[in-house]
Amino acid sequence: MGRMPMLDELMPWGVRPLRLGRSWVLAPDPGTLTARWDALVRAEGAERTALFHPTRVRTPEAAVSQLPGQRGATTRFAAERGRCPAPVPVAHGPFDRQWLLPDHRLIDVARPELWRVADDHQVFVVEQGTPAVGSGSDGDLAGPAVVVSPYLPDGHAPAGRPGRIRPLFRRPGGVEPNLAPGLLPALGERYGREVDAFAVLAWILAAARHSPAGCAVPLPTDPEVFFDGVDLGRQLLDVQLRGARGGDRPRLPGGRRPYVRAAVPPRPTVLDYDRTELSLHLDDGRISPVPAEAWDLHVGGVRMLEHWFALRTAGAEPGTLAALRPASWPQEWTSDLLELITVLALLGELAPRRAALSSPAAFEEIAELPGVLPPPAASRRPASVLDHREEGPDGQFALL
Repeated sequence: MGRMPMLDELMPWGVRPLRLGRSWVLAPDPGTLTARWDALVRAEGAERTALFHPTRVRTPEAAVSQLPGQRGATTRFAAERGRCPAPVPVAHGPFDRQWLLPDHRLIDVARPELWRVADDHQVFVVEQGTPAVGSGSDGDLAGPAVVVSPYLPDGHAPAGRPGRIRPLFRRPGGVEPNLAPGLLPALGERYGREVDAFAVLAWILAAARHSPAGCAVPLPTDPEVFFDGVDLGRQLLDVQLRGARGGDRPRLPGGRRPYVRAAVPPRPTVLDYDRTELSLHLDDGRISPVPAEAWDLHVGGVRMLEHWFALRTAGAEPGTLAALRPASWPQEWTSDLLELITVLALLGELAPRRAALSSPAAFEEIAELPGVLPPPAASRRPASVLDHREEGPDGQFALL
């Protein structure tokens, strides 16, 4: 029996997570980012430097190129007087959508190679860490080995070591799958049907498993097992994309759809769950029904609903830009929470099938793929996708 294929081999090009360097450039709502930008631009001298939160990589005097696909300025931030750039949605952790200021001057390590391939055709795969020893016993603590997003992920990991970000396509426009060269025809020949990039992605979502060596993706010898797994993976994909890329927004059946039964107070501090009533409590606010599958879903040992709530209610050091937040709980956050509950509930319902398929000895595995794995070194490097000039520091154009 050969060695089980790893995600690192099937999808060879992977990029490390973004390193923001300062928490205030990310927020759950775009209005907060605009307020923070305005406060920073109004400040002068030492006050601006302190609010900026300089690091060895980024200071207000740093000369930085433009982020690919964005219109941010490239003049030194110390001289910035302009309006806030439009915040962009990003995937923050496994299932949270937040907003980011797309200004390269504000981000320590932005991973420009990811921005170059982020478009309406792209899907990003993000490896997930495993839970720490002793993190608990209820629910599936490890959770899925990979998650996907239509938005550029920041690679944040709630717990465990963060994995790499792997775009499905190496070029904009959904061109050139980020798969080992020869993998698609090899699988098509073995399984007797054409296999495309989205079928492989679906199989990865359904069958990827945590292993000591990283994220493993066994391949079955039986075509029926493979295509059954692809069907399961497509359901997982549709739920996680939340209507993006031509799909439908996830919805629970009418009798199980969550609603706000009591309004969320202006500044909730405690999140709790009542298993008997299937209700989620935010202080005196109440949402129900909330399926137990949604409450119990963990990734890396962290309960996703608690993590989402903590990111919106945790305190920040007074006087910093991170402390600038909405005065009261925005209605948009409640809408986001209802959608998250739906996503987690649907994923929780599919979790037993995913766990069965991704467990050891679930099926007979292909021993090797000669001529395909391991992939060539060139497939691990980003493709050359520059089809226009990118503005470098202080308005000069970068030569790549």
